[in-house]
Amino acid sequence: MKIVSSKELLILAKKRNRAICAFNVNNMELIQAITSAADETKTGVILQASAGAVKYAGITYIRKLVEAAAESISVPVALHLDHGDSFEACKMAVDGGFTSVMIDGSHLPFEDNIKLTKKVVDYAHKKGVSVEGELGQIAGVEDEVSAEHSHYTDPAMAREFVEKTGVDSLAVSIGTAHGAFKYKSAPKFAFDVLEQIQKEIPNTPLVLHGASSVVPEAVATINKFGGKIENAMGVSEETLAKSIPLGVRKINIDSDLRLVFTATLREYFAKNPAQFDPRGYLKEAREQVKQLVIKKLKVFSV
Repeated sequence: MKIVSSKELLILAKKRNRAICAFNVNNMELIQAITSAADETKTGVILQASAGAVKYAGITYIRKLVEAAAESISVPVALHLDHGDSFEACKMAVDGGFTSVMIDGSHLPFEDNIKLTKKVVDYAHKKGVSVEGELGQIAGVEDEVSAEHSHYTDPAMAREFVEKTGVDSLAVSIGTAHGAFKYKSAPKFAFDVLEQIQKEIPNTPLVLHGASSVVPEAVATINKFGGKIENAMGVSEETLAKSIPLGVRKINIDSDLRLVFTATLREYFAKNPAQFDPRGYLKEAREQVKQLVIKKLKVFSV
């Protein structure tokens, strides 16, 4: 299949009253695992690269790897820039063959966020690229995204923001957080706020960032085989699924992939100390990530 815009997948998700999973990628094995899982479950996915991933792998490498993966499966795939922090970053992604970009101006004053987002929308739409904006602030740390506190999205401001920017989707803050160390206690989510946002902008797909469940089994395995991940806590998939009837059409997952990948490698090396062929241990890690992705897709997308 060809690479499509995330807008196409979000429209399909709305028709089916489901959500599209968006998985962060930065290497071949993750891309292969995710697209293989998508093909097996017959559901489209969004592969997204952060600024950190672009710095690590290079924008051309990421695009070419995704193109190769898309050609080998029968379901649509979108290539999305996650948390673009400037017009220049988004322009680079658009010009570099990404089919979707996120401009994150959530840290800016409201009017400045509108101005920046509108500038990206105007440029991207001319190229047929869809745009995700963000309003409200999501706490936590993941890759190069960091915010100490969470600020819920204001429903009335969300309507004004969408009307003035023309974004194709909107990332909202209702209590989720980035990273593996999201919460010090059981999280509470403002589903009432989400419901109000949906009422204000019923035709705009909503996006949840920070939606990793921080797989407990993966954390335990990492710690068992020499790692040190303490006080890691995520969001249950059952809780996140409650957001779908309230207009959430894109759910972002990153930390869970990293945790499962790392857990598999730590256990493999501990049990196979004489092995040094990357094809052995990376193949095993790729398979475990694939199984994780299949599970996520069955909960949110299938």
